[in-house]
Amino acid sequence: MSDESRFQKIRNNPLFKSFLFYSAFRAVYGFGILLFAYFFATSTDSPWWATVLIFIASMIFSRVLFKFIKSKTGSSELPSE
Repeated sequence: MSDESRFQKIRNNPLFKSFLFYSAFRAVYGFGILLFAYFFATSTDSPWWATVLIFIASMIFSRVLFKFIKSKTGSSELPSE
């Protein structure tokens, strides 16, 4: 078996595709939340725990958002959380 065909099999695997989608979602969403929390913490006079609340709310919201995206694609290939 050649390396080319192994790579093609891996790339065409539904689990691998869903992993890439999930990783891209988390990377983009996580970066956005970090930017939002940074600007919130540095430009307001809110207490430090308000930023912690933003991160907790973000964890819950990201799960809901990802499940919504997953249901809209109609794909059972995406990983469940």
